[in-house]
Amino acid sequence: MKRIVTAVVLFCLLIVAASFAADKGVVAVPADAKCPVCGMFVAKYPDWTATARFKDGTTFYYDGPKDMFSHYLDTARYTPGKRQADIIALAVKEYYLLTMIDARSAFFVYGSDVYGPMGSELIPFSTEKDATAFKLDHKGKRILRFNEITRQTIKSLN
Repeated sequence: MKRIVTAVVLFCLLIVAASFAADKGVVAVPADAKCPVCGMFVAKYPDWTATARFKDGTTFYYDGPKDMFSHYLDTARYTPGKRQADIIALAVKEYYLLTMIDARSAFFVYGSDVYGPMGSELIPFSTEKDATAFKLDHKGKRILRFNEITRQTIKSLN
């Protein structure tokens, strides 16, 4: 009887933990997920995860916001047969909270002294206040919103 109670308690704890993770914007990156831009295994860099989900249910994983933007801005190049218009969700890992946030509402610090797995990176924040503090602390050059990030922005980071 004690084993059954223990098993039930453990099962309940797993359900609560999974629910908490979902509420906190945690994403489980498949171990074999490779970034379509650079080919790196994304699970090796969990603090930098970014994702794009398409209408057909396909999800792509990236080892940082920079590669997510590269894919978004040139979708057909990195995923032939896919279109930017078919992307229904873009998410990035918030730098301080380490939770997934909507990339379209994020504040990105450009040109800081903090590097991601692929070098210079766009550092995402959920609030302008946090982005501003980070920018000052880490020699950032600018705070950009989603629609301000262009191919030229990405090229300048490479």
